[in-house]
Formats: sequence, structure tokens, C-alpha cells
Amino acid sequence: MIDATATIHSTAIVEDGAKIGANVTVGPWTFIGNDVEIGDDCIINSHVVIKGPTQIGRNNHIFQFASIGEACQDKKYAGEPTRLVIGDNNMIRESVTIHRGTVQDKGLTQVGSNNLLMAYVHIAHDVMVGDGNILANNATLAGHVHVGDNAILGGFTGVHQFCKIGSFSFCGVGSVVVKDVPPYVMAAGQNAVPHGINSEGLKRRGYSSASIMAIKRAYKTIFRSGLTSAEALEELTIAAADEPAIQILIDFLSASTRGIIR
Repeated sequence: MIDATATIHSTAIVEDGAKIGANVTVGPWTFIGNDVEIGDDCIINSHVVIKGPTQIGRNNHIFQFASIGEACQDKKYAGEPTRLVIGDNNMIRESVTIHRGTVQDKGLTQVGSNNLLMAYVHIAHDVMVGDGNILANNATLAGHVHVGDNAILGGFTGVHQFCKIGSFSFCGVGSVVVKDVPPYVMAAGQNAVPHGINSEGLKRRGYSSASIMAIKRAYKTIFRSGLTSAEALEELTIAAADEPAIQILIDFLSASTRGIIR
């Protein structure tokens, strides 16, 4: 079903089962498969391939040569009907690749809203990306990676499968991430190690000076105090009573299975 207000170029191929919302623009030589749903006000440039099952929200802009909703690069994948879900207001630049999930996980790859995925970003199967993130050129997320909200991954950052990237964190250009990066932390290197907290990013997000100082103290508790993980969590729990921003760290560390960067 194609809404009457959508503009579809004559050379584009939109299969019969696709659902195209109001005011959507589809450029030349683009392919949209029959299990694809595209929300209102999206712009799909030329030479884009979108396969499904894939659900795309409102006001997304997908640039040329992107491949969205393709089957994953996992040898265990046997054609099961897994899904990709993308939220609203995302900018998906040239040659980005986003693959559907696998039944070995939840059968779902998900990208939230208000993200900027720069050219050649790769989001593999079963990845979960939150809201407001920036993935710079050639950043690569392997299978089952989770990214929180408002994180920045520098160009050519590579994230190992099953790793978690915390909210408000920052990974420098060319980082190789093989352990979890906690919220607020700046990481860089091959393999990535912590380099303090993302103070500038927190200021831009409206964090007060008092909150940033509390997060800095929490960082020192985790990385510089010599405490065990359990002991550090006890200290953070006390600090969280006065500073709610610390709770994000507590939840992240409690859920980490790969361990955090050191």
C-alpha cells in the first residue's frame, strides 16, 4: 500500500506488500521489498535497497547506496523471518549497512530515534542502538552489540560482538572495543582503555557542574581506587543517594557480562 501523497520515482521498484506512508519520497533505482513498512515524511535517496521484515518510523533520511534490512552475515542464519526496526528522525548516510537479527538472540536488530549514522557505518545482526547517538564514518558494530543513548563512536571504531557501549560515552577514532565501555567514559586505543569522563559531552547535554563532579568521583572509584568491582558498586550505591546520575553506572556495571575496559 502506497499513500497517495508519496512520491515514487518511475525507476524505483516497490514490491506489492510494501507499506509507504504519507509524504515519503523514494528516489531513482531504489528497491523496497514486500515486507517493508516506511513511516510518514521519510526521504529515501537513489540506489537504496531496503528488505524486510523491516519497519522504519517517521522522518528518516536514508542516503544513496545504503543497504537496510538485509539478511545477516552469520553462518548460522538459515533464512528465518527475523526483523529490523528503526525509529524516527534518523540520518542514515551513504553506504550504511544494517542487517536483520537472528533467532539465536531475539530475532531483532533495532535502531532508535535521532541517530546520525555516517557513511559506511555497519550495524550487524541483533544490535540494539538507543537514541541520539553519533556513529562516525566506518564505525562497525559486530553482532549482539548494545549501544545506549547519546554516545559517540569515532570514525573506524570497531566494537567486538556482545559488547555494550554505555550512554553518554565517547570512543575515539580508530578504537578497538573488546570489553564494555561504561556510561560517561571516554575510551580510545587498540584495545580501548578509559581516559576519564566525557565532560564536554555532559555539559552539552545540560549536566550541572555538581553532577559532572560526582561522575568524576565515580570514575575514580571504578578505575583508580583499587577496589574490586563489588566494592566499587557498594561505594557507587552510596553516592547515588545524593546524585541520581550515578544510578546509570550502577545498572550498567551490574549487568555487564564481558567485563569493562581497564
